[in-house]
Amino acid sequence: MSHPLPGLPERVTIYEVGPRDGLQNESATVPLEVKLELVERLLAAGLPVVEATSFVHPRWVPQLADAAELVARLPLDGPVPLPVLVPNERGLDRALEAGVRHVAVFGSATETFARKNLNSTLEDQFAMFEPTVRRAVEAGLDVRAYVSMCFGDPWEGDVPVEQVVQVGRRLLDLGASQLSLGDTIGVGTAGHVAVLLEAFAAEGVGVDRLAMHFHDTYGQALANTVVALQHGVATFDASAGGLGGCPYAESATGNLATEDLVWLLDGLGIQHGVDLPALAATSAWMARHLGRTPASAVVRALA
Repeated sequence: MSHPLPGLPERVTIYEVGPRDGLQNESATVPLEVKLELVERLLAAGLPVVEATSFVHPRWVPQLADAAELVARLPLDGPVPLPVLVPNERGLDRALEAGVRHVAVFGSATETFARKNLNSTLEDQFAMFEPTVRRAVEAGLDVRAYVSMCFGDPWEGDVPVEQVVQVGRRLLDLGASQLSLGDTIGVGTAGHVAVLLEAFAAEGVGVDRLAMHFHDTYGQALANTVVALQHGVATFDASAGGLGGCPYAESATGNLATEDLVWLLDGLGIQHGVDLPALAATSAWMARHLGRTPASAVVRALA
C-alpha cells in the first residue's frame, strides 16, 4: 500500500548504472555473455535507461575491455536509451563508430580526484571535456555529465558547495543536457542535499536538469533521496542489487540499490515503470555469478 506525500514528483526516471558503474570495480572478469544478459534482463524489467558500459582504455578499467563487443550486440535503436561513458575524445570516437546515441562524461568537483581519476587538474578538465561534448552534440548525441565527490572527498574532506555548483554549471554550459551529482563516498546527509540543490537553484539550474547519484556507504542514500524528491528531483541513478563503487576511491562502496529505490518509490506512490520482482531476480542471479550476497536490503528480504 502506498502513502503519498504532498509535493513530490508523480513519476521518477531511474537511471540504471549497474552494467557500467556496478561492474567496473569487479576484480574477476565478468564474461561478455553475462554482461549482455544483465543488460537484457534490466531492459525486460522495465528500466527506462540502462548505462551499458564505458569506452575507457582497458588499462584503466580492465573489466570493461569488451565494451565494443557488448555494444555491438545491444539494441541501440530501441526505445530505451543505452548510454556509454566516454572519458575523452578517443572514447567518443569509439562510441560514434559503434552507433551509440547517448554518452556521458565524468568530471570531478575536487582537485585531488581530478588528478587521480582524470589525470588532470580541476581547471584543465573543462578543456579536456569541451571538444568531446561539442563533437558529441554536433553529431546529434545526448550528453550527460557526472560530477563526482560532490559531498565529500577522501583526500580533501568536505567539498565547498560553491565549488560543486561552479563545476556543474560549467559542464552544463559546455552542452550537457543533464548533470548527475555524485555522493561518491556516501558521506552526504539530508541537510547537505537540500543545501546543494538550493545552491544550484540560486544559480539558475533547475531540478529538471539535475539527477542524484547516491552511495549507501553510511546508510544515508534513501534519506537523501527523500530530500531530493522534496526538492523536485525526478531522476535518480541506481545500481541493480547495489553493485558498484569507484576504482579510484577505495572508500566509494556500493551505489544506491535500484530495488531499494523502487521500494521507496512504491511506498510513496511515485510511478517508475520497473517490475520489482523481475529486477530483484536479476540482481540475485548476478550476485550468484559474482559469488556474493546482494547488497540490496530489498533483494535479501524478498529472497
